[in-house]
Amino acid sequence: MSSPTMNPLLAPSDPLEEGADLAARMLAVLGFDLSGPELSATPGRMVRALKEMTTPPAFTATDFETTAEPGQLVLVRDIRFVSVCEHHVLPFTGLAHIGYVPRKRILGLSKVARVVHHCARRLQVQERLTAQIADWMVEHLDPAGAAVLLSAEHTCMTLRGVGAAGSRTTTSALRGVLLDDPAARAEFMTLAVSAQ
Repeated sequence: MSSPTMNPLLAPSDPLEEGADLAARMLAVLGFDLSGPELSATPGRMVRALKEMTTPPAFTATDFETTAEPGQLVLVRDIRFVSVCEHHVLPFTGLAHIGYVPRKRILGLSKVARVVHHCARRLQVQERLTAQIADWMVEHLDPAGAAVLLSAEHTCMTLRGVGAAGSRTTTSALRGVLLDDPAARAEFMTLAVSAQ
């Protein structure tokens, strides 16, 4: 079965424009008057902001041959991140602490933060985000172990519903020796928690 021929005079519309139209309808349903200058451009800004917050930035993972002693922990702490909760499409913000025990390769330090931002920039839940970062480290570096600890404030909990301002959620994902070896796990947790 052949596909229908597209009329060249009917160019496809811009998805962001379509999104702005839908956002305007949603705001109107909520009772907002978009006819004034204060809110007339709001739907377009809403859609562009949400697109930016849910589009993972591309990056190249620069890694190097390690000169670390066998079993040495590499820990990058206090990586600030922003993600968007897939349940309410509201942001959650926090700190990530990423540790790994290299075998042969180490990741450029700035790239550790880029991994966090790459995984966070999408509709997410914190538990899955934590696991995705740990799995990325394992897949790309083949370390002896990897560990991720995230602590975040979720605006879906602090700005609505229960209104629990200041509450934080902490999640962890441990792989390899940082899961299986109690001493290695304790070293990571002690150093990561002392950062908070």
